[in-house]
Amino acid sequence: MKVLVTGSTGLVGTALVSDLKQAGHTVCQLVRPSTNMEAIRGSEGFDVRWNPATGELGAAAVGADAVVNLAGASIAEARWTVARKQLLRTSRLDTTHALVNASAKMAARPRVLVSASAIGYYGDRGDELLNEESQPGSDFLSGICSEWESEAEKAQALGIRVVCARFGVILAKAGGALPKMARPFRLGAGGRIGSGKQWISWITLEDTVAILRFALENGAVRGPINLVSPQPVRNAEFTAALAAALHRPALFPAPAFVLRLMLGEMADALLFSSQRVVPEQLQRLGYKFLRPDLASALTGLFS
Repeated sequence: MKVLVTGSTGLVGTALVSDLKQAGHTVCQLVRPSTNMEAIRGSEGFDVRWNPATGELGAAAVGADAVVNLAGASIAEARWTVARKQLLRTSRLDTTHALVNASAKMAARPRVLVSASAIGYYGDRGDELLNEESQPGSDFLSGICSEWESEAEKAQALGIRVVCARFGVILAKAGGALPKMARPFRLGAGGRIGSGKQWISWITLEDTVAILRFALENGAVRGPINLVSPQPVRNAEFTAALAAALHRPALFPAPAFVLRLMLGEMADALLFSSQRVVPEQLQRLGYKFLRPDLASALTGLFS
């Protein structure tokens, strides 16, 4: 299978590209004119220049069987100023819109588009159990995710199978949120965040990559899918498990007002928001999680 990938140099993209190549697929990494080619130098497959502003794709994209769209500015990289929020939105919507338009111009269109989204779609929902049929929330991230998925779903009119991958908190030893979470524990100053009652829906990078391949290769997968472990946990349980995996105490809770002062709106959306999400569609389709249990997942990552 020939697969086009945007966002190929990010945490998920890097791991997915490697996995697809090992499985024998041909990978075309879509790179913008401003992309630092050193980040992907030495990789197998093809680097395809493209311009999201125009949707123009290089000739090497011809004949693609599938597209994986992982592009988007990092949600947690910087404080949410007005300009930053606009970038978070446009970097997702504009790229997805351009990909769908480019697919429409192809004589032989891809069979499937797997496009990233996030469980931020659901907003802050307390203890409510959430599956793929649950309604979206009403906050900033919910709005972005809803619009993002709507752009991807336009590819259905072209006869393309569309999968919207709603990522939970992805756990990886060398990237993403986990190293930042682990840092205060390594210093002996870790603990729950705020009340500790908010739910965290998590997934390992290993399962994330396996599910994306499952979505690409299995024609029964379509629509939104929650990329989360079947065992969401409360923040207090998560931090206790993290402390145990690191052999450190969890004695110092992080006060909510301090984090709000430091991070502003982002603190409420990423640290205090409660999303108890289950992967109902994946379980219905028979996907077997590699790391469904948090304690064993963290121990595996830090052993």
